[in-house]
Amino acid sequence: MSAAENPALWAFLEQLRAGQRLAGTVASIESFGVFVALDEGPDHPVFPGVGFITFPELSWRRFEEASEVVEVGQRVYCEFLQFDTWNGEARLSLRATRPDPILRFFDGTAVGQRLTGQVTKVLPFGVFVQVAEGIEGLVRLPGLSSDPTKPAEDVVRVGEEITVVVTDIDRERHRLSLSLRATT
Repeated sequence: MSAAENPALWAFLEQLRAGQRLAGTVASIESFGVFVALDEGPDHPVFPGVGFITFPELSWRRFEEASEVVEVGQRVYCEFLQFDTWNGEARLSLRATRPDPILRFFDGTAVGQRLTGQVTKVLPFGVFVQVAEGIEGLVRLPGLSSDPTKPAEDVVRVGEEITVVVTDIDRERHRLSLSLRATT
């Protein structure tokens, strides 16, 4: 029996509204997301829970495994995002119930400000620098060296601590642009 053929489930999901807070218990952690058995919801005829949280909606911080954020049997309070009519489930967000750390960081940061951080990744187009707990910014190649053809790995190394200057803060896209050149 599919979710679409379950009138109690369908009626429950249709009455939910975006932004509504829901409570439940983590029923299963899968390689594609987390199922939540909702307190107020009926059982799902196919999945271990009526609620589902995709990995990006689990946490503001980066993680490798969902088990770093939640565990089976844990009580969670989530925000309802949308009714997934294909799977007959409530798409949920755990991170929406917590303050966004990058926006709080941006509130205390200004363009032109110097920051010290650790290089976390060196890529062909630039480097990522962690400037606060869970907050990374990007130094693009032109901001690394006066020689734009010089590979990033010839300028800095992963783990190296460097001083950078904030060149742009994009609150909407959650992006922090940095420059190493502006510090010299």
